[in-house]
Amino acid sequence: MGSDCGPGGSQSRAVWCAHVDGWTTLHTNCDQGQRPSNQRNCFRVCDWHKDLYDWKLGAWNDCVPVSARTFGASQPFTCSGGEEGIQTREVGCMLKSDGSPAEDAICEYFEPKPRLEQACLIPCPQDCVVSEYSPWTSCSKTCGTGLRNRVRSVLVPPLFGGAVCPNLTEFQSCKPGPCTGPEGMYSLRVGPWSPCTLPLTRPARQAKRRKGKGQGLRERVGAVKDPETRELIQKKRSRNRLNRQESPFWDIQVGYQTRNVTCIHRNGSAVVKHLCTPRNLPLTVQSCVLLKDCQMTDWTEWGPCSKTCLNPESPRGTRTRIRQVLQFPIGEGVKCSLVDESEPCEPQGDSIPWGVKHSRTTEWSDCRVDLLLSQQDRRRSNLTGLCGGGLQTREVYCVQANAELLKYLNDLREKEKASPPVENKLCEGPIPNSSQLCQIPCPIDCQVSPWGAWGPCTFENCEDQAAKKGFKLRRRQITNEPAGGPGNCPHLVEAVPCDEPSCYVWQLVSLDQCVPDDDKPCGPGTQLAQVQCVNSNGEEVDRNLCSSSLPPEPVACEVPCSRDCVLSDWTTWSTCSQTCSSKTIEGKQMRTRSILAYNAGEGGALCPNSSALQEVRNCNEHACTVYHWQTGPWGPCTEDPTASSLNTSTSIRPSSDMQGPCSMGMQTRKVICVRVNVGQVPPKKCPDGPRPSTVRPCQLPCRKDCIVTPFSDWTPCPVVCDAAGNAMKKKQSRKRLIIQLPSNGGQDCPEVLEEERDCEVPRVCPGFRWKTHKWRKCQLVPWFLRQDIPGAQETCGPGLQTRAVSCRQLDGMQADMSECLKFAKAMPAITQRCQLPCQDDCQLTNWSKFSSCTADCVGVRTRKRALIGRSKKKDKCKNTQMYPLSETQYCPCDKYNAQPVGNWSDCILPEGGRAESVLGMKVQGDIKECGQGYRYQAMVCYDQDNRLVETSRCNSHGYIEEACIIPCPSDCKLSEWSNWSRCSKSCGSGVKVRSKWLREKPYNGGRPCPKLDHINQVYEVVPCQSDCNQYVWVAEPWSVWKVSNVDLKENCGEGVQTRKVRCMLNTIDGPSESVEDYLCDPEEMPLGARESRLPCPEDCVLNDWGPWSRCSLPCTRTNSRVRTAYVLRSPSVGRQCPDTTDKEPCSLNLNCFNYFYNITDWSTCQLSPNAVCGSGIKTRMLDCVRSDGKSVDIKFCQELNLEKTWQMNISCVVECPVNCQLSEWSAWSECSQTCGLEGKMWRRRSVVQAPQGDGRPCPSQMEQWKPCPVKPCYRWQYSPWSECRVENVVCGHGMRYRNLTCFVSDGSIDSEGSLVDEELCSGLELAINGDKKIILKEACILPCPGECYLMEWSDWSPCVSICVKGAGVDFGSVQVRSKAVLAQEPENLQMCPDQAWESQTCTGGECYEYKWFSSVRSNSSQPFIWCQRSDGLNVTGGCPPMNPPMDNSSCDPPCLMPKSFCSEASVCMCEEGFTELLSATGQLDRCAPIPVLEIPTAGDKKADVKTSRAINPTLPSTIQPGRTGRTWYLQPYGPDGKLKMWVYGVAAGAFVLLIFIVSMIYLACKKPKRPQRQRQQNNRLKPLTLAYDGDTDM
Repeated sequence: MGSDCGPGGSQSRAVWCAHVDGWTTLHTNCDQGQRPSNQRNCFRVCDWHKDLYDWKLGAWNDCVPVSARTFGASQPFTCSGGEEGIQTREVGCMLKSDGSPAEDAICEYFEPKPRLEQACLIPCPQDCVVSEYSPWTSCSKTCGTGLRNRVRSVLVPPLFGGAVCPNLTEFQSCKPGPCTGPEGMYSLRVGPWSPCTLPLTRPARQAKRRKGKGQGLRERVGAVKDPETRELIQKKRSRNRLNRQESPFWDIQVGYQTRNVTCIHRNGSAVVKHLCTPRNLPLTVQSCVLLKDCQMTDWTEWGPCSKTCLNPESPRGTRTRIRQVLQFPIGEGVKCSLVDESEPCEPQGDSIPWGVKHSRTTEWSDCRVDLLLSQQDRRRSNLTGLCGGGLQTREVYCVQANAELLKYLNDLREKEKASPPVENKLCEGPIPNSSQLCQIPCPIDCQVSPWGAWGPCTFENCEDQAAKKGFKLRRRQITNEPAGGPGNCPHLVEAVPCDEPSCYVWQLVSLDQCVPDDDKPCGPGTQLAQVQCVNSNGEEVDRNLCSSSLPPEPVACEVPCSRDCVLSDWTTWSTCSQTCSSKTIEGKQMRTRSILAYNAGEGGALCPNSSALQEVRNCNEHACTVYHWQTGPWGPCTEDPTASSLNTSTSIRPSSDMQGPCSMGMQTRKVICVRVNVGQVPPKKCPDGPRPSTVRPCQLPCRKDCIVTPFSDWTPCPVVCDAAGNAMKKKQSRKRLIIQLPSNGGQDCPEVLEEERDCEVPRVCPGFRWKTHKWRKCQLVPWFLRQDIPGAQETCGPGLQTRAVSCRQLDGMQADMSECLKFAKAMPAITQRCQLPCQDDCQLTNWSKFSSCTADCVGVRTRKRALIGRSKKKDKCKNTQMYPLSETQYCPCDKYNAQPVGNWSDCILPEGGRAESVLGMKVQGDIKECGQGYRYQAMVCYDQDNRLVETSRCNSHGYIEEACIIPCPSDCKLSEWSNWSRCSKSCGSGVKVRSKWLREKPYNGGRPCPKLDHINQVYEVVPCQSDCNQYVWVAEPWSVWKVSNVDLKENCGEGVQTRKVRCMLNTIDGPSESVEDYLCDPEEMPLGARESRLPCPEDCVLNDWGPWSRCSLPCTRTNSRVRTAYVLRSPSVGRQCPDTTDKEPCSLNLNCFNYFYNITDWSTCQLSPNAVCGSGIKTRMLDCVRSDGKSVDIKFCQELNLEKTWQMNISCVVECPVNCQLSEWSAWSECSQTCGLEGKMWRRRSVVQAPQGDGRPCPSQMEQWKPCPVKPCYRWQYSPWSECRVENVVCGHGMRYRNLTCFVSDGSIDSEGSLVDEELCSGLELAINGDKKIILKEACILPCPGECYLMEWSDWSPCVSICVKGAGVDFGSVQVRSKAVLAQEPENLQMCPDQAWESQTCTGGECYEYKWFSSVRSNSSQPFIWCQRSDGLNVTGGCPPMNPPMDNSSCDPPCLMPKSFCSEASVCMCEEGFTELLSATGQLDRCAPIPVLEIPTAGDKKADVKTSRAINPTLPSTIQPGRTGRTWYLQPYGPDGKLKMWVYGVAAGAFVLLIFIVSMIYLACKKPKRPQRQRQQNNRLKPLTLAYDGDTDM
């Protein structure tokens, strides 16, 4: 098997012999020679083979049409845009090392085999498309036979095998008239200039001369130098001066060039010169500068990468290299290219992101609620003690950090190494939030219960009773624990001094029944008191503790005899009228009793008078001097000097947020004794027992020092130069930021956070300029070269002069040439043509400067020049027409007109609207968003020629300003909450309500109002709990009986008693004051009157019934309740007492009730009174409900020990109404246009904090614009090419020229611009439409008469997309230019060159479609047919082949309309399903579809008749047997082959209509007979025409 991997493995398979029917048989039954192999070698693939093998992908083959592959090439195919095709390639597995093929299974093991074929598109052939012909030119000759021509240009080149371009030129012979004289047969032709060459040196010329002519005469030694020698000496001197002034970059060599001048016959053959008309021959030799290309050194090595460390955000840096100029270009040599270049590079350092910009934040500021309040109602922003939801802010800044500093906020040591801030715009990515919601815990107020009753007079300390000092105490409890512990509660104990204190006293529980003395049945007796021993708190204690004092003695009483007066028991003592006593105030208590039965007339004890029925006693006799301990607030937590050693050893390490405790300290507070309504008194006046503590331990928070960043780098100093080139003084600044404020005694922040200093002003403004040196002397062509030219003189004629150019700084210091190449404008010319005047030439001085103008617009200015030397005496030089000596021009007219342009900008507020608080912490959202601003409109300035000029010419700063108002958003304003209403129930849980009402509606995008009711109020309803014992009924004693059935003797019988019942407020001391009766439960109101029988003497007298006993639960009628009374006076003998027990059955919801708990709904989220949002609490109430649905005191349920599993309070959150917070406006952007009228500047802002809750929404305007100051758009523009100029001759090689002119425009597309002075474009780069290569002259050929030649290149055609409109097929865009052929002699047409065109790719081409159009000519029956592009341009080529073909000449005009054809009668007809619409002249205009009428059948539910167009009218929907031919559109036959009913109806109607028409015709035509009208000659069938308007519903 070989190794585990690679070749050498084997695969096996089973081979057996099978019968043709499928069953297996013996091997011997099969031919052994055909037996397949059952084993083969294989390649075992392992994972490491992935590096050895890979798929080899071949190139894609040509695109083959799908139709050719599927149907064969014979299938007809009409191309529309592109034909679908398939292209294939070869894919195989190969061994990477040598490319040898391998089995595909190896590569398929690692990745699937790539696809072998793909879809492609074969573009349709694109024929050449050419424009329309230009107008015919004039005749090439003024007499004789000439040619005129017209030309066209190529718009789209032939592509993808399309038809070639047709002829671009069309010729037509012309004969203006016979020539009066002989035609000109000959022309001088100038040849091209030869390349510039250096003249031979003198020794070389002399050797050449000697070689050619032999020994000539020796020149005499010391003879006068010939002109040539003098010229050589002058050249040498000039060269020496040149070398002294010029830099080594220049090597200017002046040479010469020549050209031939020949005489040409008009058939193109050269003849002898004398046949041409004698004239001044053009120059055949001239000076020139030897062409030299720019030479530069090799590139230096690449410099270091600008980034040394990897940074994932911007991973690549740049590196640069430079080269020096060795030789500047001379003449038309190759220009110098870049002297430096840069390329991106990868950092080579470690992955330490040094230089990465990170957004950092300062510490969060303290949580402030007033920031939220000021967003809503500024009247509330100055409140103190605010709590709940608030806002805290921080400043976000950008730093340049390294990896170690990325977590610098995590501990203090690294914070001290904070990075200096850099510009915020350098940081990319998400900006951290600069504000967030926070929570200030609301203080929980301490709530206490009402005061309890005064206790007994007790010792201050029962364990030390020696002081004999006593106090009466009363207490109250904390009902709601405050935040910060009970130390924040008011005092809970008050004391009054008293006499005879005791720690334990006997307390009366009850009095036993009166027992007569001496075991008598009635008469005086005693009542024993049931007592218990209680301490000062009222708690029962051991009776032995009261042994020091005697228990209460039995109380004297009397049991009335049968004839005695009977009185009721005393009521309980009423509440004391005063809480203390003084000289003018005494506390009183009262109790009463009533007469139950009068005495008998004789022998019985008399009833007392009314005053004896009432008793009054003093109460609360202690003085009104109440004392209590009063505590001050806890002081700050300070170090405990007694525990300093302990703190040192047990100090806690600061946590990461530095808010944890650092050590333990102590707090103190002041505790004083206070007398109520008086003030502080000595401490001994207050009891020591309840004295609060004055010291408590506390935890000291860590001290935090102020932390600031280091100063940022100094801002750059921009070098700003004034008009004189002097640098202007500027300032630079740097700043640092506070990232942590000091607290807990930490180090304060430095005062200086921003520094400013003057920039260092450079001595001179930086910059470079070219310096030109003086022009050298004019150098002529060497004399030996021009001495044979007729009229040539030795020391005059045309020549060439040169000058040196150097690079200087603006201060004139020498600079390197490369600096000027990079930073200066184009290099000045170093050569120019010159003319050394000959003796006969006129010599003039240069023009002087123009004189100054005396007045604008109306004055003139002049400049002058003068003749010099001998020219003053020459007559021809005095001809002022040829040589003017002065020039006059009008003074410039400086009249300017300012006018506004464009729209008004947005309303823009003044800068600097944001306020900052102390220490640089920004107050978020305090940006000025509204108020008075300004809007701007651009001003444009024109001169008197309506040309755009700088706005300063119109004394304008470029804008019209107009005040505007941005309306301030006003939030919805509600009143403060009203007071809470009283609880809706006096017992149990009800609701209480408070409300706000609308003060001011929102407008201008202010914060919206909550949902208001119909009276513009919003309510808050919360559950409340009322104490069922808060109000009680209090009944006074029953009045004296009013006996109705008076027994005067006995004073008894039926009678009525009344009493007063009042609803009173219940307090801890008992009912205190009367309130409205509705506050008490009406069901429990005692009776105010009762009728009863007043017992007679000797009758049994019972006291009032006691309370009913409680029914046992559950309530059933088998249970009962009882009440009892006892006998006050026993009856006489023979009389009996009534029952002392009353019993009644327990009835549910009458006298027996079940009780259960009821839980209310959750309240709304309740906040602290000083909070506007944030954390709150939801509450609900627990009610005890009786089985009849009435809420009762909670004690009824508590007594039953019912289970309570409900949670009564849960926390909740009221979303804070955070207004939308916006960033500051960005700086104004660059102008959208560098010049012109339509430039705009933008500034933007973003949402820093989205609105939350009912916060004010974000404004819609997130960006603002204002116009840029209008600047004229200056541009360089070529003038048109001049005609080809050949000096003084008819034809040949010449030059054509054009100039650079300065144009100004307003930047709009349709603005052509106006010509202005070139000085205005002096600051622009020399470039035309971005092309820096300026060409102002070029060689041209002026054809000689008779020549046939190619025209100049046409302009590039507009960019055209090779596409199919509407099909989404696009093969790119192309533009083309062409050269057409021109000829002047008919006999030379055979000698013409081929026309030429060239194309190039472009972008943004328009997609066109081409259609045939035709019209009828007024003077011809033949139609005019042309091809038109979709943009309206008439073209040749591009339209599809004619359909039907044009060779169908039987119809005149041919049938070109869709769906039309030429009939046998040579008439244009329409196909089946279409009808002919004819024009006014009777010609076919178009074919319109015939509408199909459908008659609804009986089964059709449609009630109306609709028309529809036939989809394929040539195919009948049903084929009727035996009926062939044209399809019926109104089917008269039904499916059964019988005529439909409507056919009979139509026939009957038609018959009636026919009779009607015949009768009308008869009546109308009943006249004498007229001659019969001639029958129509043309009685061929006319097609039916319908007045069809294109609507299908006719």
